[in-house]
Amino acid sequence: MKPGSVRRPWSKGAGRGIEFIDDRKTYAAIDLGTNSCRMLIAVPDDAGFNVVDGFSRVVRLGERVSETGRFQRAAVNRTVSALKHCAERMTNRNVAMVRAVATEACRQASDAAQFIDRVRAETGLDLEVIGPAEEAALTVAGCGDLLRSGYGSALVFDIGGGSTEIIWVETPRGAPARLVDMVSLPFGVVSLRDEFGPEALPTDIFKGLLKRIDDAIAPFDARNRISEVIAANGVRMVGTSGTVTTLGAMYLELPRYKRNRVDGLEIRFDSIRQIGARLAGMSCDERIAHPCLGHGRGDLMLMGLAVLRAICERWPVGRLGIADRGIREGILAELMAADGHDKFSLDLQRTDEASMPLVRESNDGR
Repeated sequence: MKPGSVRRPWSKGAGRGIEFIDDRKTYAAIDLGTNSCRMLIAVPDDAGFNVVDGFSRVVRLGERVSETGRFQRAAVNRTVSALKHCAERMTNRNVAMVRAVATEACRQASDAAQFIDRVRAETGLDLEVIGPAEEAALTVAGCGDLLRSGYGSALVFDIGGGSTEIIWVETPRGAPARLVDMVSLPFGVVSLRDEFGPEALPTDIFKGLLKRIDDAIAPFDARNRISEVIAANGVRMVGTSGTVTTLGAMYLELPRYKRNRVDGLEIRFDSIRQIGARLAGMSCDERIAHPCLGHGRGDLMLMGLAVLRAICERWPVGRLGIADRGIREGILAELMAADGHDKFSLDLQRTDEASMPLVRESNDGR
């Protein structure tokens, strides 16, 4: 675990309603992103850990933060309400240890400190605002065995609400994985939706967006010589985000989302293009009506697919592995490893955060 991370015992009052009894120590992980608030509660077992409770809610905390630099009152209220539900579930599940992290929205908002104070006062949770490198490391740690694939390297990405992290990992057989490099792009599905709207873009604007994304990732590609490794067939690509998990559900034509069907799935790039074209032909209302998208994803999906298309065109691996796991699983793995339960945790060598570059755009660089 990264030194200085906020790993807290949990003891907020007595449980309300049903109290769950389990002799094993219970751990919780909360990931507060720009779009969603997500929690997992788990206990260690012989296979790694067993999830005993979970929570996920679209809160849109980062709504308009890219425009105003501040949180919207309604977004804060939605988020605090969701975190209260997390705290209640943790109490009822007798959680002993928790780590709660917040990402890009709290990195950007000028009033993040006031928000964090309110969360602590109303829920008892200590939110830790993590940097992009820690976010990347937790994402990779959470992917676990999906990176043990026989390839020498892995390209892992997370298309978030307010930022996109792309991570280059060495995965040599029989040796610890090593996080070599990462780049944090200052846009995600929520910020791009706020900028461009929810509908399909005219061709010239869409091409301009793809070029903007490619320009941001080209230096990362060059300094790690990723395209050369891909040409030698030495790279596995793994995506962990709502965009790619939703894509997986649509590929399988699921009537409703099922994590056990989607996590670990592989999709060929040509199937990604076909699904993207189908979604681009729908109106926003039609996408929202789709059972795998709904209100939480329907208005964001096209922007996520634009980022994904730029990644796939830059790095034509040919197949995308889908991970319905990431920061929360990485937190749980590291919390348990710190207590001696290391069966799930990927043996990951981290790189110093100071060496990890962030891409920042000027206001007119769009």
